[in-house]
Amino acid sequence: MRIDLALLLTLAITLSGCGGGSGNTGSAAPSPAAPTIDPAPALPTVDISSVTLADPGSTLAEGWQSGAFMEIYVRGYQDSDGDGIGDLKGLTSRLDYLRDLGIKGVWLMPVTRSQDHDHGYAVSDYRNIETAYGSLADFDEFVRQAHARGIGVIIDYVINHSATQHPLFVNSAASSSNPYRDWYLWQSQMPAGWSIYGMNPWRLWSLSYYFAAFDGSMPDFNFRNPAVLSWHQDNLRFWLNRGVDGFRFDAVPNLVENSASAWYDQPESYLLMGQLHNVVSSYRQRYMVCEAAANPTAWAAQGVCGSAFAFGHQSDIVNAARGQTAAIAALATYFGSAPASMATLISNHDAFAGQRLWDQLGGDTARYRLAAATYLLQPGTPFIYYGEEIGMAGAAGLQADASLRTPMSWSADARGFTSGQPFRALSANIGQNNVAGQLADANSLHAFYKSMLGLRNALPSIARGSFEAAKVQGGALTWQRRLGTERTLVVLNYDTAAGSVQLDGLGAAARLVPAWPAGAATLNANATGSATLTLAPQSLQVFVIQP
Repeated sequence: MRIDLALLLTLAITLSGCGGGSGNTGSAAPSPAAPTIDPAPALPTVDISSVTLADPGSTLAEGWQSGAFMEIYVRGYQDSDGDGIGDLKGLTSRLDYLRDLGIKGVWLMPVTRSQDHDHGYAVSDYRNIETAYGSLADFDEFVRQAHARGIGVIIDYVINHSATQHPLFVNSAASSSNPYRDWYLWQSQMPAGWSIYGMNPWRLWSLSYYFAAFDGSMPDFNFRNPAVLSWHQDNLRFWLNRGVDGFRFDAVPNLVENSASAWYDQPESYLLMGQLHNVVSSYRQRYMVCEAAANPTAWAAQGVCGSAFAFGHQSDIVNAARGQTAAIAALATYFGSAPASMATLISNHDAFAGQRLWDQLGGDTARYRLAAATYLLQPGTPFIYYGEEIGMAGAAGLQADASLRTPMSWSADARGFTSGQPFRALSANIGQNNVAGQLADANSLHAFYKSMLGLRNALPSIARGSFEAAKVQGGALTWQRRLGTERTLVVLNYDTAAGSVQLDGLGAAARLVPAWPAGAATLNANATGSATLTLAPQSLQVFVIQP
């Protein structure tokens, strides 16, 4: 229980003034000594200094945002100093690996200082680097080195809440008269009827209740206070001025709660993100993507987020790879209504998005390749979760999110990640699925991912083109991508049996020149622009359509 020091001091003064004399008419009895009260601890200084726009420009190629991103958990990627924790210097040392794979952008899970010192979503300092990861100078060097390799850098920005250790919350919680009280949400009595993610979001602190939707250590900001939004905008400029290429915004539908029955995806939250979008778009060649699990296509609208993760779509990708006909049909129609700016994925750091793909598919590499090809060759900006390109499994013995956030499998044991003791259990299949082993194997998953990213990087129609003529035939799905005069055809057979598909709309006497797999034969359309293609079981073919 926390003690209200102001109340205690008032009580002490009252008690010291209540002592009367002994009732004798002689000399007065000595006054009792006043109790000693420790002074209230000094409150931490709050930095809400403004930051003005100072765009350093961009050295990245136009349209870099259409390339594939790698989502990286810095703590779990590469340790440089033997403490068992990944860091920025270690990550910098792996940039050549990412470039050679074909990655055009990286999303760093939170790298700012945090209260949890693990996942990073309880931010204690929005303008500094988690101590275990290094310094701001290390971060600046990482960004510089990434840009030198043509790789953009976006960082996780936790907009909805801070840590209870953040100076703003410490001040806010100190008293109801503190000037920062209104930066968070407080009530003198426990509000009734609330339940968010199975918990009451109102948490007791001293004699009041604060609102924290996700966890008691992560109190929500009060976005009805204009100063809160203004401060977040300054924080964004702090990082953008350093050369950061954009942000992944966490939990955007949770910014404003109107009542116990209207707390998610409220109209005010869209307006707030629009104002943050204005800040990001005032810098050249920047990119932002939002996490909005329930209604992602609405959040992908221009002027709001511009891009949002395609939650739900990832389940159709995985189920199509399993051969489920309804999922295959859903893939054919998804981009008929969803914006082409959607950020596609198969899994990520959160268990609600699904386990690692290896675990979802039980290690079936044929299905794994089909799932990967589907989202790497469709529209949208694909986000690969680190280790996905080698078929990393979750960690045995760990539950939920922790199982997904394990050290990267660089070698067959922990020595590829650290010279010390890893901070967490390793991937369950590190002995078989690791980078060192797959780099030497031309038929590995890593080689397949590199080929798919090579297609995306070499063919603008796949990276940025339209999505046309999608057609389901049995267990097969075909679609075309077009940009300018370049047109490509993608054919995926999710079925475990061989078959054939009828290809139409190719153009009279068009030539289908194979882009994948190597050595495939050229196919010629007839006078009506049609052709028949024979399919191997669980196979992929990609053609460039030439008139």
